[in-house]
Parts: sequence; structure tokens; C-alpha cells
Amino acid sequence: MTCSDFSSTLLIYDKKEMVMSVNIAIITARGGSKRIPQKNIKEFLGTPIIAYSIKAAIDSGLFDEVMVSTDSEDIANIAGEYGAAIPFTRGTENSGDFASTADVLLEVLECYVNLGKTYTYLCCIYPTAPFVTPEKLCAAFSLLKDKDADAVIPVVPFSYPPLRGLVIEDSYLKMKWPENIGVRSQDLDTIFHDSGQFYFVRVEAFLNQRTLFCKKTIPMVLSQMEVQDIDNETDWKLAELKYRVIYGRENPLHDMD
Repeated sequence: MTCSDFSSTLLIYDKKEMVMSVNIAIITARGGSKRIPQKNIKEFLGTPIIAYSIKAAIDSGLFDEVMVSTDSEDIANIAGEYGAAIPFTRGTENSGDFASTADVLLEVLECYVNLGKTYTYLCCIYPTAPFVTPEKLCAAFSLLKDKDADAVIPVVPFSYPPLRGLVIEDSYLKMKWPENIGVRSQDLDTIFHDSGQFYFVRVEAFLNQRTLFCKKTIPMVLSQMEVQDIDNETDWKLAELKYRVIYGRENPLHDMD
């Protein structure tokens, strides 16, 4: 069953008719990866990489539902083997290159409303995030509640200050911000970037603001060793190397046997 098989509710519902649950983990995994074919189910140290995200969510004990949003039968089958729910497949309009993560999450929430279920908190976990652990998810959820925030996003500092960045103009190197040429790196502001692992948000805030970067977003700072963007084969090898350094070949948190 696809999400489009349901009649649209525009996320307007009678709460009296809904089953109110606390947390849902939504793992977004479309099938059309181009740079790394079958990226979301490619084996990472011998296990489909999506399994790490599923296992971390399940082992955290936080979620009433751990589901995978996908348009791929292969991804759905493997996700199901590792314990994820796939109650419906992703709609065509959210399966292309230009669909945003927020669009996918809105579709999922609407489909659950049509199934008679709503949630207070959601955690969007990317399928290529083997460094996500149950502890990180629990820490993020605690931050979200304790700080009365709209969202928690894991971030990591840039390894080199972007404010000392260079650009190429007419074949010559120039500083992007020449006013920083005499400023010591340690005196510049620390700038962070999204770790690309997960987002924990209050559903009400997400529905109202239609973004994962809500007004009251709290950072959870990670080390560079715990973060690796995976966009090509070199990134993949670096991620495996980091994983081995942190956990060894066998990580008890992700024992897939």
C-alpha cells in the first residue's frame, strides 16, 4: 500500500479518534542513490548500513514505532528483516531527487493520521548513519524535554575555520573574507555543521513550522571522529575506518546476529 492510497487529511484530525503515542522513529531511505548504487542497503562492515540506524532506534527503547519510509522493495525487505515497520511505501512525489526530508516526514505523519495514529515526538534518522547509537538518541531526547526545545540536532565543528576560507577568482587564490587574514584561527568563532545523522523534534512544532530546523533548536555537539558524511566510495572507506577505531570490528551495540 502506498501513502497516496489514503485520502488526504492535510493533518487535520479529531484527537478523540486517534491513538496517541509518544515517539516515532522515521528512517528515510529512498532507492534512487546515484553516486553509491544501492547506498542505503550496501554492506557496511558486513551488515546493510540501514540496519545500524534501525538497531539503534529499537535498542534505545524510546519509540512506539520504528518505521522506514521508502519507495524501494529491496530496501523495504531488508529493513523488515531488521525489525522496522513498513506500513506503506513512499509516494511518487516524494521519491525524486528534489523532495526534501521535511516533505517525506509530513507525508509519513499524514499517513499515520489516516491509520488513526499520532505522535508527540519524532526522530528522523538517516539510513547511512552507522555512528548513531541508542545512547545518543536517549541523550537527544533528554535534551529536547529538559530544555523545552522544539528540536535537537547533532552538530560537529568544522575541522578548519571556514572564516579563513579561500576562493579562486580569475585563476588566482583570494580569501573569501580578507578581513580575517591576520586573525589567529583560535580567535575566530567556532562554526558547526549538521552531522547528517538524525533530528529529534516535537511533532507539533514541526507541523507548525514545516522545518526540522525549528526556532528553538538545541545543538548536541559531537566529535569529528563520530561523524562522516558518506557521499562517495572514499567517504564510505573513511567511515568504516572510523567505526573500527571507535568500536573495533564487532560493536556490541550493533550485534546483528
